[in-house]
Amino acid sequence: MKQGLLVIDVQNDYFSRGKMPLAQPEAALHQINLLEAYFQQKSWPIIYIQHVNFKKNATFFQPCTTGVQLHSDLQLSAESILIKKLFPNSFHKTKLEKILKELGVKQLVITGMMTHMCVDSTTRAACELGFHSIVISDATATKALTFCGEAAPAQAVQAAFLAALGNFATVCSTTEYLSS
Repeated sequence: MKQGLLVIDVQNDYFSRGKMPLAQPEAALHQINLLEAYFQQKSWPIIYIQHVNFKKNATFFQPCTTGVQLHSDLQLSAESILIKKLFPNSFHKTKLEKILKELGVKQLVITGMMTHMCVDSTTRAACELGFHSIVISDATATKALTFCGEAAPAQAVQAAFLAALGNFATVCSTTEYLSS
């Protein structure tokens, strides 16, 4: 089954000097780099997703800022595909599905930022569209959340969302994926 690597929103605003820092995005980026090298070695497609926020009161991913740019440690090449999106779901109002079909990709290897938002919505949409996906648990990152005064640390948010995504995709670590 032909695979494609999906790298979602690995952008500067999610790192320590950004406007929406996540918990340990550098660790996730390191794992993404290992997967990029593997996919490049196999000459399999890598698709980078970049979120741009054009809303008037946007607090991050603002156009023409350093924060909206993809992280410089990503290994983009001439063969890399870049898709800009406006919504958490990487398929919504983009050409992602069309490009994957043109490439003959049947299985997505999903990585990126934020597990509880864009990784989640993209993974669920991929399942609904008939793609067999693998979410790489340690190649994703999220942040702490609060609801009705209840705080959930980033580690708990990560675990809960990855557990739920197991209903829509295979969830495994980078090491597990690379050794399979």
